[in-house]
Amino acid sequence: MAVIEAIGVSKDYLERGQVTTRALRGVSLTVEGGEFMAIAGPSGSGKTTLLNVIGALDTVTSGSIRVEGREIGGLSQRELSDLRRDRLGFVFQAYNLVPVLTAAENAEYVMELQGRPAAVRRRRVAELFEAMGMRQLLDTRPLKMSGGQQQRVAVARAIASEPALIVADEPTANLDQATGRSLVELMRLLNRQRGTTFVLSSHDPMVLEQVDRVVRLVDGTVQSDERRATPVA
Repeated sequence: MAVIEAIGVSKDYLERGQVTTRALRGVSLTVEGGEFMAIAGPSGSGKTTLLNVIGALDTVTSGSIRVEGREIGGLSQRELSDLRRDRLGFVFQAYNLVPVLTAAENAEYVMELQGRPAAVRRRRVAELFEAMGMRQLLDTRPLKMSGGQQQRVAVARAIASEPALIVADEPTANLDQATGRSLVELMRLLNRQRGTTFVLSSHDPMVLEQVDRVVRLVDGTVQSDERRATPVA
């Protein structure tokens, strides 16, 4: 089943009613459930904009976005908020962890918004941290963690609520090569073990080597869509 369908999507940014940037130009893209893929391209190619419209963080100028077959263009702000909370997960370059909360509390946050019982949240996060090799971080606050550890907690937060799709915008950009590789390997493991769909944006060759599919953007258009015959080991 298609998790995401982008159909003829364009996105213009305006200033005083005039188009200043055409970030996307007629992009069509389908993401199937269980894919582990990347949106690639140089700075200014439209990678982040495409992730933002796929993740319902921004609206399109023309075209349409469907999430699990549901057209999101006509949804209210409340419906969009519920969609992001319940069906989509996000990993950002800057981690976006709440500094006064522990790693476990950060990872529980989305589930708390969903109204899940505290016992269920704690058990889910404890199991997830154990599986991710992060049990030692449960009670640690972000300021006492390395960048790689913070980004791993951000991944745990994104996946804890079991969304249909996780979008990750340049997740390795602030990490050294070894830490970045370890993070991508972790996301790949979660993809394989749990069937979680990941769409990453990156221009890092190391990241692009790890995915099963690379969609390359140039000047807001799809230049190529490359699929590997077999998953990367």
